[in-house]
Amino acid sequence: MRGPPLRPAVFARQLLAALDASEGRRRSRKRDTRPDALGLDLKRQLLEALIRENPEPQGLERWLARQCNGPANGGRLAMARAIWEEWQLAASSPAFRRWLEQGAPSEDALRAQASCFSSPPAARTSPPPQPTPPP
Repeated sequence: MRGPPLRPAVFARQLLAALDASEGRRRSRKRDTRPDALGLDLKRQLLEALIRENPEPQGLERWLARQCNGPANGGRLAMARAIWEEWQLAASSPAFRRWLEQGAPSEDALRAQASCFSSPPAARTSPPPQPTPPP
């Protein structure tokens, strides 16, 4: 990892920002995205717990494994693996780490932000065109 070691809680906050952008993409899809929403919710729960507990960086893999103990943990295990892989990517890719540090900018997030701040359409200043009479 370049620079100071990334703390798991900082990483988790940054990854939550990226999840917010993917949530916008999920909602705009024309298919049933409930399975996506369930997976994202599991991932969000793990990231929020990671923020609260903030284990040491060298103990993150062990911490993630402990979060998957118990019955019906297949989805949780898949999301824990995804978080671990993203942690490894942040450790090895300066570009990915910068993207996270910048708030995970994406075209989807920028479009959503722009639509929140755009002004309403301007009122018409001229009357609408009149239909032409038939010949």
